[in-house]
Amino acid sequence: MNIEQQAAAFAETVSKLKAEIAKVIVGHAEIIDKTLVGFITGGHVLLEGVPGLGKTMLVRTLADAVEVTFSRIQFTPDLMPADITGTNIVVEEGGRRRFEFQKGPIFGNIVLADEINRATPKTQSALLEAMQEGSVTFAGQTMRFEQPFFVLATQNPIEMEGTYPLPEAQLDRFMFKLDVKSPSVAELAGVLSGTTGSDSRRAGKVVDGKRILEMRALAAQVPIAQHLTEFVARIVLATHPESPEAAPVVKQFVRVGSSPRGGQAIIRGAKMLALARGRYNVSPDDVRECAVPALRHRMILNFEGEAEGIKPDDVIGKVLQHVPDIPERVRRM
Repeated sequence: MNIEQQAAAFAETVSKLKAEIAKVIVGHAEIIDKTLVGFITGGHVLLEGVPGLGKTMLVRTLADAVEVTFSRIQFTPDLMPADITGTNIVVEEGGRRRFEFQKGPIFGNIVLADEINRATPKTQSALLEAMQEGSVTFAGQTMRFEQPFFVLATQNPIEMEGTYPLPEAQLDRFMFKLDVKSPSVAELAGVLSGTTGSDSRRAGKVVDGKRILEMRALAAQVPIAQHLTEFVARIVLATHPESPEAAPVVKQFVRVGSSPRGGQAIIRGAKMLALARGRYNVSPDDVRECAVPALRHRMILNFEGEAEGIKPDDVIGKVLQHVPDIPERVRRM
């Protein structure tokens, strides 16, 4: 197939995935879009929202729509790292005993880390290290995860008792952080009618893991113009209060800006969005759309920002207004 046909096939597959997920999940179109971006590009996603908004159901439905293995880890304060990664067990064969590594639930293609902020920092770091490395090392032996490997973690923002907030350095491991909002009246009515009747909705299989990896490789090849790469770089630098590129709102309310991983997440996401929309090139709108979920968890507000109740999304919105998508030198050409 030529490039145009590959882009069209990519967009068709993404559309089918969305349609199957929409059979079960009412509303949350933006959350579904960005979750698919993370899954297809190989990034991990953090969902934040109050209980009962369908965060867990979204992950289960995605696993139903893709022919891959799915595992769920319910995080609790007594969960140990070995409960996630696995441990050696004693196996007896022919009168002899030997140790055999029993894989933990992290060895799945789609892994739901439910209420990740309920586990202790030691357990959180074991999960996040595995996410970053794509493997587990035990007794000197490294075992890599089967691809695709995607972790979607959830956390409750309103309950602080018995929780351990993720440190900023560990939040940086997530490609996107998505805020799950309460549904509208029409969406809530759809949820109520679909979950209180006798019919049980379930997504059908759309693709397998091999096709996802092919789509990931194609998305990585999407070209991005040099001035758009510089646009992303200026956006990231504009979140640093000490940078000459910093937006005024950043200098006033931000203590620490985004890491380079934020820029990487924006570009990877923008490439996938372009393909999902049938284009084989990145546009400024693709970049802007990915900036908020990629940067909102990578900035630390200062005391004044916290006291004023400033939201990271508001800061990023001002940054996007401050940074032009075409540099002055290009406009003069």
